[in-house]
Amino acid sequence: MIPWSPLARGRLARAWGEETERSQSDPFGARLYRQDDRQIVDAVAKVARERGVPMAQVATAWMLLQPAVTPPIIGATKPHHLDDAVAAVDLQLTADEIAQLEEPYHPHAVAGFI
Repeated sequence: MIPWSPLARGRLARAWGEETERSQSDPFGARLYRQDDRQIVDAVAKVARERGVPMAQVATAWMLLQPAVTPPIIGATKPHHLDDAVAAVDLQLTADEIAQLEEPYHPHAVAGFI
């Protein structure tokens, strides 16, 4: 499996209310996420804060733990995006951190192209 948009269009790389030019001009992205997804973003932020690393590293490290995942499409548009992706390879999440990240997740219906 090759994850597409593993950082959820940047949602897992910044605080829930933080806006970017993309988030303000992405009508497809606006349909993908619900208010209850904030709990997931908050969990990623908490683990990142406790670890002293960017949220993108935590989210990517979790994704790389999934057995079906092969190289993800990270969509880097800035040099630090590559730095975070590389650093995530060495970030070892604890079982407690993994549980914190997974607990608030509720599946979404398939969106986009299948």
